Amino acid sequence: MIKHTSISEPIYLRLKEMILNGELKQGEKIVQEKIAESLGVSRTPLRKALMALENEYLIESIPRRGMYMRSWDQKEIIDIYICREAIEGMAARILAETKNDSIIKQLKDCFTQFLNVEEINLTAYAEADEEFHSLLIKLTENAPLDKVYFFGNIHSKVIGHGLVRKPEETLDEHFKIIEAIEQGDADKAEQLARQHIKKSRELLSKNKNKNSEEL
Repeated sequence: MIKHTSISEPIYLRLKEMILNGELKQGEKIVQEKIAESLGVSRTPLRKALMALENEYLIESIPRRGMYMRSWDQKEIIDIYICREAIEGMAARILAETKNDSIIKQLKDCFTQFLNVEEINLTAYAEADEEFHSLLIKLTENAPLDKVYFFGNIHSKVIGHGLVRKPEETLDEHFKIIEAIEQGDADKAEQLARQHIKKSRELLSKNKNKNSEEL
């Protein structure tokens, strides 16, 4: 049970956790009475939390029907990757200009376990991939950038694409990004980070067009 508070933030955070772990799914109706009872909170702070999530494009209010978890079409998914391309490119640039050995170590530590491995564990790699992209933003210590990235990244998690491309293809790309950051080459770091996301976006777009042709 969530402790009662004059603000809705704890409820908002719990709802977001429910969205991320799949307790609330795309297209599902938000039954406010049921959620309020399960969380042990009143309807007023719950509504405020739901409105915050609606502003984050995670929930939608449909007239005369109620509130629902949003469902994303393929164009919206690709649009998220376009945003990530710009955001992560800028983050890589900032880190390259920082020239911090601790940053380099943290980024490398995400993937060193997969070097010289005959068969990469996909679950472990997916977790490392998520950690790397999150660190790329967080290590900039740029709060606005981190907030914008979180907005896009949570949608990626909800959509549930997981790995778009194989580790055998992306592992080298990750280390090249890190190498450019380590060398302090801001232009190259940004370019490589953008290309990394762009390749995944182009694959998603290609699959979208393929599926459309098959219909």
